[in-house]
Amino acid sequence: MKIGNVTLESPFVVAPMAGMTDTAFRRLVKRHGGCGLVVTEMVSSEGLVRGIDRTLEYAEYTEEERPVSIQIFGGDPQKMADAARIVEGMGADIVDVNMGCPVPKIAKHHAGCSLMREPERAASVIGAMTRAVKIPVTVKMRAGWNDGSRNAPALAKMVQDAGAAAVTIHGRTAEQSYSGSADWSLVARVASELTIPVLGSGDCVEPEHVIAKLSGGAKLAGGVGADFSRPISGVLVGRGVLRNPWILAQAADLAAGRPPREVTLRERGEFLHQYIDLLLSERVHEADGFRHVAPSHARTGAPALVAVGRERWVINKLRALCAWYSKGLDGASHLRVRVNAATSIAELRAIVDACFFDVPGQVAAV
Repeated sequence: MKIGNVTLESPFVVAPMAGMTDTAFRRLVKRHGGCGLVVTEMVSSEGLVRGIDRTLEYAEYTEEERPVSIQIFGGDPQKMADAARIVEGMGADIVDVNMGCPVPKIAKHHAGCSLMREPERAASVIGAMTRAVKIPVTVKMRAGWNDGSRNAPALAKMVQDAGAAAVTIHGRTAEQSYSGSADWSLVARVASELTIPVLGSGDCVEPEHVIAKLSGGAKLAGGVGADFSRPISGVLVGRGVLRNPWILAQAADLAAGRPPREVTLRERGEFLHQYIDLLLSERVHEADGFRHVAPSHARTGAPALVAVGRERWVINKLRALCAWYSKGLDGASHLRVRVNAATSIAELRAIVDACFFDVPGQVAAV
């Protein structure tokens, strides 16, 4: 699949998940294979333009993750264009616009999914960005604001006409948030009506789900006038990849006609150790040009966290991940309780060893 001038070796994508899909996590998923693109956690256009430190962390990425899309949010066309220039200056391959976040603190500022209620503004944002940068501009949206306004097909056409290189549809409305089911027939309908790649998102927690959504697009579109020659181009996986970082590799196995690889408990434990290692070593002894960061007006450079602060940060990261990562595992609640009670990296590693390495001969339920 190609998005603008960017070639993706796989149609399976790590979706942006705020506070979760950080650069360390994305690097590990990429290493397992099957991942054609990673998308960063969403970044405020205002924060990027003003150089606000906390915001800039979300835009970081490493060479290991390429191709990389940096997702930004905002509702002011000029600020979004300025932010897109910063993203391009960071060397990102793609800049993505969030038109799908239903969180009120985002939506109330003409950003996220509220842009779906203002389609002309949404189109003007994309137009301003495509005039400002040469890298592809893409859009992630929902089915609509609510069931009375499921306007993704119309808005997708508008942003395509404004210059968007690809569109992703999450098949739920903003009102649904993450309840109910994603409407993949709507995703397929949009794919049948546009000439740019259309990707889908929602309800993919097993590799078989990913393949079914991708291969079933034409059938789902159905109806009179559906163009089956333009199926769904790719699938973004969010919550599914937090539960099972191998899901994209397993989906690639299925797509190639192979049985999906099995993942042992030991391998799942090794993933957590590697995640801890990467978090602890961020910005430490890295080659020049390996890590890409946004410019800051408040400081120069990117000093590492002090030791105590970094350790607490890593522990909190593991707590957040294990809320998802433990789903489907035997003793999941016990694991979460122990991780949430951990007060040091050494204790955290000992918990991982006890829960994943001292249970021989078992295969993880992924």
